[in-house]
Amino acid sequence: MAHTLRFGTPKAWNLLSIAGQARLIHVTPVANYAQKVAMSRVEPNNMLDYDKMDHAYGIVKSRLNRPLTLSEKILYSHLDDPKNQDIKRGESYLKLRPDRVAMQDATAQMALLQFISSGLPKVAVPSTVHCDHLIEAQVGGDKDLARAKDINKEVYDFLASASAKYGVGFWKPGSGIIHQIVLENYAYPGVLLIGTDSHTPNGGGLGGLCIGVGGADAVDVMANIPWELKCPKVIGVKLTGELSGWTSPKDVILKVAGILTVKGGTGAIVEYYGPGVDSISCTGMGTICNMGAEIGATTSVFPYNYRMQDYLKSTNRSDIADLSNKYKHLLSADPDAKYDQIIEINLSELEPHVNGPFTPDLAHPISKLGKTAKESGWPSEIKVGLIGSCTNSSYEDMSRSASIARQAIKNGLKAKSKFTITPGSEQIRATIERDGQAQVLAELGGIVLANACGPCIGQWDRKDVKKGEKNTIVTSYNRNFTGRNDANPATHAFVTSPELVTALAIAGDLGFNPLTDELTGADGKKFKLESPYGDELPAKGFDPGQDTYQAPPDDGSNLKVNVSSDSQRLQLLAGFDKWDGKDIVDMPVLIKAKGKCTTDHISAAGQWLKYRGHLDNISNNLLIGAVNSENGEMNKVRNQLTGEFGSVPETARYYKAKKVPWVVVGDENYGEGSSREHAALEPRHLGGRAIIVKSFARIHETNLKKQGMLPLTFTNPSDYDKIKPDSRISLLGLQNLTPGQNLACEIKQKDGTVEKIELAHTMNDGQILWFRAGSALNRMAEMK
Repeated sequence: MAHTLRFGTPKAWNLLSIAGQARLIHVTPVANYAQKVAMSRVEPNNMLDYDKMDHAYGIVKSRLNRPLTLSEKILYSHLDDPKNQDIKRGESYLKLRPDRVAMQDATAQMALLQFISSGLPKVAVPSTVHCDHLIEAQVGGDKDLARAKDINKEVYDFLASASAKYGVGFWKPGSGIIHQIVLENYAYPGVLLIGTDSHTPNGGGLGGLCIGVGGADAVDVMANIPWELKCPKVIGVKLTGELSGWTSPKDVILKVAGILTVKGGTGAIVEYYGPGVDSISCTGMGTICNMGAEIGATTSVFPYNYRMQDYLKSTNRSDIADLSNKYKHLLSADPDAKYDQIIEINLSELEPHVNGPFTPDLAHPISKLGKTAKESGWPSEIKVGLIGSCTNSSYEDMSRSASIARQAIKNGLKAKSKFTITPGSEQIRATIERDGQAQVLAELGGIVLANACGPCIGQWDRKDVKKGEKNTIVTSYNRNFTGRNDANPATHAFVTSPELVTALAIAGDLGFNPLTDELTGADGKKFKLESPYGDELPAKGFDPGQDTYQAPPDDGSNLKVNVSSDSQRLQLLAGFDKWDGKDIVDMPVLIKAKGKCTTDHISAAGQWLKYRGHLDNISNNLLIGAVNSENGEMNKVRNQLTGEFGSVPETARYYKAKKVPWVVVGDENYGEGSSREHAALEPRHLGGRAIIVKSFARIHETNLKKQGMLPLTFTNPSDYDKIKPDSRISLLGLQNLTPGQNLACEIKQKDGTVEKIELAHTMNDGQILWFRAGSALNRMAEMK
């Protein structure tokens, strides 16, 4: 299906775009194209190389001889071997050379511990660590940050010293959320960036492919090993019309989530195009790409346009904008590029949405939310409204929210609900303090939290409700799984835009529709909120605030990284055992999980984040949030060797001590959510050998492969019902494990009957070698 990109301003930009789209073959750049431009202003010696991309693109273009989507252009121009790489969407495994790696502090611990195990002296590509996950929201930004620095000193010291030794840039606690820092400093049009966080796709708002991965994938790239990715399909989202009024960029992805569901984007890149793109700001595009993780997409991306150019200039990267303008043929789709699926959304007709509770794909137009909530028995009183997070904490977001707050204050009102604000970065915090938005939101009753993830990932010491108490919160976050924000399974969490959160917090009622309903001012008079407004970028430029970046030294080889043997926070890794060459027989089922089983269920965050660098300690949270099909309870499973009930980790440790391998059985989209590889490391560490489910989320499936686990799927989903909690599972023919061929499985029931089924897998030859070696890291050691 053909599509056209129409740029709304200025005419010169239109001409450049048209000229760029016409250049469909590799053309040797003219002399001034080869100017030296740094990938980041904090890394002056790492150069952006569009010419190298252009050369690879030209090779692939001539081979495929067809129009390419933007996703394909960026991906294929980063191929390790563009001349010979097999390229079939949805089938081939691509070997890629990403431009850089980004890691947040909770996942960086394990990634760096694995890198240390590799024995390499320095990372091979530009890499950064960002301290944002370990700061718990309690009373307010400064005090919470000081407390986090004290409690997490051992971990921060480890990350800072390891970063310095191995050539990694280090962003200190308080600098901001990884994805905002990446957008401000490292993302650029056409970049291929991998990050150890599922919301890494945020960088697609600046025209790059930014993909969430597990730490083992990051280690491969840092070790100069080509990164492997199954060639994604491409879902096109054609945007027409214009955003206006209460409708925000967040509503685009909330609508798409409602259409595609939490697994509809699995194995695909979501690529936005069409004339409606130009009505969305660069940071708004980032919001849309960020939450694309909630539909299972590999990543999401927008074509380069003037909104991105403006953002680059506002963040002191005019040189990158100027260079990008010369390579536009790489940075937008070809006319007539074919998509595997197309969704069309008219932004002029799009209604503001609120999604939830308990899943981010349960979409409600604001006009229907109140009625649906009443019919469903959801608590109508909003206890807390929370704005910010990596998804919605831009200058524009805060400005639009402040415009709503000003109207309430003018009429003598404060927020009826508790109200919190999380700036996305130190730069955003400093700028909204200078320009007044922070003061306005505080005057409404808001508490400004630290520049960190905070409640979005469960780092919230919530005191206003008891655990188990049914209540409603509304956030501008991206994820709302059961217990995600406050560890309370009875909390009904809804996600929407920050401006709508602000309006709902003022009203205090889930049934309030600011488009139609009125509020009562302090003087008793009725008034209606006008639609939000706010500058896309600060007129005075951004205030960088405090300097929170530690650049690595030129030579860190003589630096020491110490991990205490009795530490409860950090633990050096020992290699997993190799496969013994035999079939794995009579495995007990550790747990047969019923319904949604995300990485939050498999390896909870919140209070457990402090153990992310200590594999044995964090393994004590293995699957404690999963619902056991046998009894409908969490963290209560029957030990098949003793007959007694115990916790999931306790039972797994018992099996391991008895040298009995075990298996987990799960439902659809198993492992959706966070990229945390601990959800794969923990079952491997505690003696698991296979996970058998109806379907997997992409990142989790890869993480399991990396750790030497067997991720298997039922060829017939109804076979899930054949496995009972007390069944014994045998995997046969492992010596002949081959790509594309099913694996034989025997289910032995307690009465002695045996049923035979087949299980599918997606492992290629290299991934099968990971299984045989015991893990990808073991395989790396074998190849030295």
